Amino acid sequence: MAQGATLFGCLEPQLSADEKAFFRDANPWGFILFARNIVSKDQVARLCDALRDTVGWHAPILIDQEGGRVQRLRAPDWLEFLPPLDQCNTLDPDDQVTAMYLRSRLIAEELSEIGIDVNCAPMADIAQSNTHEFLHNRCYGSTVDQIVANSKAVIAGQADGGVMSVLKHIPGHGRATLDSHLELPVVDTDADTLRSQDFEVFRQLNDIPLGMTAHIVYSAFDPDQPATSSKPMMDIIRNEIGFDGFLMTDDINMEALEGTLTQRCTSSIAAGCDVVLHCNGKLPEMIEVAAASGTLTDAAQTRADRAIATRPDATAIDKTALQVELNALVAGAVS
Repeated sequence: MAQGATLFGCLEPQLSADEKAFFRDANPWGFILFARNIVSKDQVARLCDALRDTVGWHAPILIDQEGGRVQRLRAPDWLEFLPPLDQCNTLDPDDQVTAMYLRSRLIAEELSEIGIDVNCAPMADIAQSNTHEFLHNRCYGSTVDQIVANSKAVIAGQADGGVMSVLKHIPGHGRATLDSHLELPVVDTDADTLRSQDFEVFRQLNDIPLGMTAHIVYSAFDPDQPATSSKPMMDIIRNEIGFDGFLMTDDINMEALEGTLTQRCTSSIAAGCDVVLHCNGKLPEMIEVAAASGTLTDAAQTRADRAIATRPDATAIDKTALQVELNALVAGAVS
């Protein structure tokens, strides 16, 4: 059975009979979890098993566990971390890389323990002085070199914990001064600056097998459509940035996008996205998204299979020792 060009959330901490039936029919490529789905470690593990059972294989299960504001798994069952930029800004470059590796290794350990094998990180957007507050302290720095180094540390830490990385938000969200969950950001920065800074970060990270688009208009290249549904921007992502991984939309429900769900899905796939991400778990919407998105194209299936082939195995760690090392590093910088 062909895999659907979709990634879906679910509504509750357990699947309903209707959700199970729908997922069996729609056969999405994978799933994503949110705080509404989280009760306990055992419960999340059971949910992951139930989701995979609906599609009959070890499908990828995603989560946004960046640390800081965007962290679906919370204390007391899981570790909590400083926002990435707040942590990085207290440390010198070498210590930033060490700290980002350690936190990512710890996050991956906790994800692997409950069956989650994909984290939507690193977030390789460049922090600007006017970056919208919903994004700003989720960034890893304000220069190309800083973000590339810290992103590579995140990727390595997650891989060592058996977790795949999703590179976001391609080709760069840092210049947005609006929250794309609510409005469409338009970036008027000139093409040369974007290529040498924002796009350059992603070019240097282009070998990551999974990526996520930005719902942003880059007027220097396409004044009408956000990158997610823009063929010119997809050409830049694939050809100039050189990203040949499996490319998912950011949440298709975000208000930066215009039109019906059907129109959003079809325009994103037509532009060059491989798979549509739908997050809220509402069944009538998921039915519409599945119908509009169709199944993976041959090229998308090849990229999807290539990504799955890179799914890493976890190495053993002393979790407490790594936590002590990270805490000492950050505490020493702050004091």
